[in-house]
Amino acid sequence: MTDFEIYFTAVYDGRIVACEKLKKAAEMLLTEFRNPGRFHFDRNLARRPIEFIESFCCKPDGRLGQPLTLELFQKARLEAIFGFVDDNDLRQFQEVLIIEGRKNGKTTETAAIELYMLICDGEGAPEIYNVATKLDQAKKAFTACLNMQRQSPMLSRYTRKRAADLYCEGNMGFIKALSSNSNGLDGLNTHFGCVDELAAIKNRDIYDLVKQSMSARQQPLMFTITTNGFIREGIFDAQYAYSKKLLYGELEEKNERFLPLIYELDDPKEWTDENAWIKANPGLGTIKSFEALKGYVSKALDDPTFKPTVLVKDFNIPQTSVSGWMPYEVFNNNQTFDIQDFGYGVGGFDAADSVDLNAAKVMFMRPDDPHIYVKAMYWIPEAVIEEQQRRGSREGRDKVPYDLWIEQGYLRTCPGRKCDKRIFLEWFTELRDEYDIYTLYIGYDPWHIDDTLLAQFRAEFGDKCMIPVRQGVYTMSRPMKDLAADFAEGNVIYDNNPIDKWCLFNTEVKTDINGNIQPVKKTDRTQRIDGSVALICGYIVLQDNKDKFIYLNE
Repeated sequence: MTDFEIYFTAVYDGRIVACEKLKKAAEMLLTEFRNPGRFHFDRNLARRPIEFIESFCCKPDGRLGQPLTLELFQKARLEAIFGFVDDNDLRQFQEVLIIEGRKNGKTTETAAIELYMLICDGEGAPEIYNVATKLDQAKKAFTACLNMQRQSPMLSRYTRKRAADLYCEGNMGFIKALSSNSNGLDGLNTHFGCVDELAAIKNRDIYDLVKQSMSARQQPLMFTITTNGFIREGIFDAQYAYSKKLLYGELEEKNERFLPLIYELDDPKEWTDENAWIKANPGLGTIKSFEALKGYVSKALDDPTFKPTVLVKDFNIPQTSVSGWMPYEVFNNNQTFDIQDFGYGVGGFDAADSVDLNAAKVMFMRPDDPHIYVKAMYWIPEAVIEEQQRRGSREGRDKVPYDLWIEQGYLRTCPGRKCDKRIFLEWFTELRDEYDIYTLYIGYDPWHIDDTLLAQFRAEFGDKCMIPVRQGVYTMSRPMKDLAADFAEGNVIYDNNPIDKWCLFNTEVKTDINGNIQPVKKTDRTQRIDGSVALICGYIVLQDNKDKFIYLNE
């Protein structure tokens, strides 16, 4: 049996402890292995990169000069990546996503693959790139390549270090490190691209550029290696969600070129279970020290400020910061609903005085149903989008996909550099006129709304519709704690709105000496919380007026 068969069969039948998503990947691969169609498994081609690596590559650090010996899980996935081919021996998989805990050998393994792709893949003038947000991160695998090359007479014979790359004389190919702000990214002709630490990338342009630069190659390969991270609703979350849909058969059209290999805990509660740690750390006990991980967990149990890092980086469990309003697993809710199921709601909005985000919410409840259903709309001045486009979205102000959110209908633009606050009135009116949604009460921060707009709201929705919500601990502390409890029970359904998630992730709390809290944004000025503030305003009004409107939605 091949390493591929041994490992993935053991994952599938439970002899190797693995998470559900890796089991799904094993099932997908084994099904194709046993029932070949357009692609079949070639044992000789599957073994070639492994034989190259173990014959010619040495460890790039630590015990220098020692041959690099791959672990079973590494050999199995390499055989999967290189072994499935068509009748012309061209590879099936052109993109691989590997999510696993830190210090499981991702960088060393990738560097060895890059050397194989440079020398032995049969491609003329192969361009091989290590790409990351920062050049120092991109250089990690590149430096590992150089260290392997210097220790190997064979690799040194066929390659040489130039000023900015590692060059192969025989086929005019090279390995090079690039960061997101490097010049000439649009001119790449990539044969093998490695995007390192995808979770640290704040927008997807660098990923898209590398991906799209492969179209002229016959059998390109893109590696994305990463742990989980603290940046939400970016390219990492998009790739993770796409991988999940592929593994669970939820894509409208199957993508047979993409292979996700995800190593994570299935439940955040498993983080203290030593038997479950291998789910996120396939190299535990061989590449990664079991005792070191045990020490991290022990420290995190005593130091809550360290716990989010351990959960994210060692176990791939999404987290907010220690001062975050709610943990990610508490507020993350993918459920959706149909707004046409309701007729009456309670609203809230947060208005910006400058070129910031504006947010409005309408909230619904039904008798004998604990759920709170939330529909949102966001606005941003056109000047922000125009400035982002002029600079190039790689330098976009808030490092989030505003253009995509506009296309998806979650976000609207306002002319100029500032949104006219009539947008809120127009949206609530739109809900009434187009969807028969009557917003009975609307919470707002009186600091941002003038008497003229208030009069217009009252003319449309009644004299008692507008309810001021003062921003501060006295008004917001208890409702924020109650709302967090509703989130923890899974009762807040916000239609899987990505901007809502981004704002919730960004929301931290300021606590006074009496334990009272109020929302604050993170220290990063690009982290918007407007959606959370609008939600809290609406929730405060909902608490005070629930009995007056809930039965209207029977």
